[in-house]
Amino acid sequence: MLITTTSTVEGKPVKDYLGVINAQSIIGANIFKDIFAGLRDVFGGRSKTYEKVLEQAKEDALRELSEKAQAMGANGILGVDLDFETVGSGGSMLMVIATGTAVRL
Repeated sequence: MLITTTSTVEGKPVKDYLGVINAQSIIGANIFKDIFAGLRDVFGGRSKTYEKVLEQAKEDALRELSEKAQAMGANGILGVDLDFETVGSGGSMLMVIATGTAVRL
């Protein structure tokens, strides 16, 4: 599955536009991750804990987007956009929304 943020793929014309698709991933950070990330913030530096959570949420959303596109008979997703939001009590959860256009190249 070709996944790209661009609206075209050089040398591969779009044969069929199959529709707009989206996928969401919501991941909560547990109390221990919060504590260790808080310590990192106090002492400075990057919070590897939250970076890993963010990366996992992004991968989950893109995997689900790919699965939806495959179910439609697509072999590509163009114009992919990723949005990141915090949700839940006190912003304790991270939501990633992936949107794109399923196509047949």
